[in-house]
Amino acid sequence: MSKTKIVATIGPASNTKEKMRALAEAGVSIFRLNFSHGSAKDFIRIIEDLRNVELELGIPLTIMQDLSGPKIRLGDIRESSIQISEGMGLLLGPTEQYCHEMPYMPFDHKEILASLVPGDRLVLADGGVQFNVAKIRDDGLVVLEASNSGIVTSRKGLALPGKATRVRALTDKDKRDLKDGMRLGIDAVAISYVQTADDVRETKELIHACGKHVPVCVKMERQNAVNNLAEILAEADIVMVARGDLGVECPLAKLPSIQKHIIKACNKAAKPVIVATQMLLSMMHSPQPTRAETTDVANAVLDGADCVMLSEETAMGDHPVETVQYMRKITKEAEALIEEGHRLEEPPADKGIGEYLAYSACLLADKAKVDAIVVHSISGDSARQVATCRPPQPIYALTPDPVSVKYLNYSRGITPVLVKNPAAEPSHLSRAENFIMDSGIFKKGQSAVITAGQIRGSSATPRGTNLVKIFWC
Repeated sequence: MSKTKIVATIGPASNTKEKMRALAEAGVSIFRLNFSHGSAKDFIRIIEDLRNVELELGIPLTIMQDLSGPKIRLGDIRESSIQISEGMGLLLGPTEQYCHEMPYMPFDHKEILASLVPGDRLVLADGGVQFNVAKIRDDGLVVLEASNSGIVTSRKGLALPGKATRVRALTDKDKRDLKDGMRLGIDAVAISYVQTADDVRETKELIHACGKHVPVCVKMERQNAVNNLAEILAEADIVMVARGDLGVECPLAKLPSIQKHIIKACNKAAKPVIVATQMLLSMMHSPQPTRAETTDVANAVLDGADCVMLSEETAMGDHPVETVQYMRKITKEAEALIEEGHRLEEPPADKGIGEYLAYSACLLADKAKVDAIVVHSISGDSARQVATCRPPQPIYALTPDPVSVKYLNYSRGITPVLVKNPAAEPSHLSRAENFIMDSGIFKKGQSAVITAGQIRGSSATPRGTNLVKIFWC
């Protein structure tokens, strides 16, 4: 059983029920719907098919809505393209102020134009063309100086590395899409171009206004988000290291260390973390990855990532299922290496009871050499704390909450299990023991460490995990 979770993006290459079932059987537990390339009506049938696949396979599958966010783009250039040479001067300004004094790039984000000052750096598309702000003219137009050569065409994305803007993470389209997603029953929401914790709070308020409480995934794409990581992490439920835009915002040479920094912070906070972008990109057309890509995926796992994500590879590639199968081979090899050198570390002294109970469960599992850890948790927090200890044993997380069971799909090493009729057995400990005896997973003579919340007079509702126990079949 592999522990690292795989996220796959659904697109033309994978949007049939048969392909999505094959992806799930190959190891995908989270299916990403990219709302940059559609609206709710485009995903109705896909969501219905995924729910049917979930029922057929008898495993929880998580559907994540990825909102497009405020993609900052140039307007329509009057020429078919502008050939850029290093040191060349250009004008940036609103479409209605178009002039022919020098090459003109229309840009209709007035709040961003007003915030520019000499010395600011602008980067187009994938970082191929870069500019510096030379001066601001009296008429409000911005004079740019090209830092390198290249070609600029209409509607190219524009990034302002390291510069805070007043643009919020949720656009009007995002808000409409979010409400539609809630209505369709998606399991998690990813928000793009986050800068501060306020962006996360706004998203959660909109979700709550819809009568829902699904987890929010923050895509780390801006340098400002990295700078505000601690505050964002306190609000976020899941974090994605979105290396595409992050690699434009930050110097590419720093991207590996930034990735490690984010993963380490997420592990410490017991928040699931996804590593994304170009992980097996060559497999869009090739039946096997490059050596660099296999190393990249393995290093993400070794760094501590809970999930690895495929984007174009499964959305538009020639080999979507084979790509997932190859990713699963790589993650298994990396996990085996981790387990060879596994060493359980005691939590820091400033940690709370929950962290120490998780550590105690893993320590007991290690010393008793049990076959698994079974956690009963309403919210899933206790299971995530146990998973953060990275025990070599599989973790089975029981919860009666349908939202929590889908959220648990993001955590490395956890197999989420929905308690379908909680009223039949109020005792959390008994639910865990019954699972061990009745699931068919455990053989006679095998053992497990159980963590649960238990109050004397088991019909009472505990306030958290307060019990650790060894159970033999």
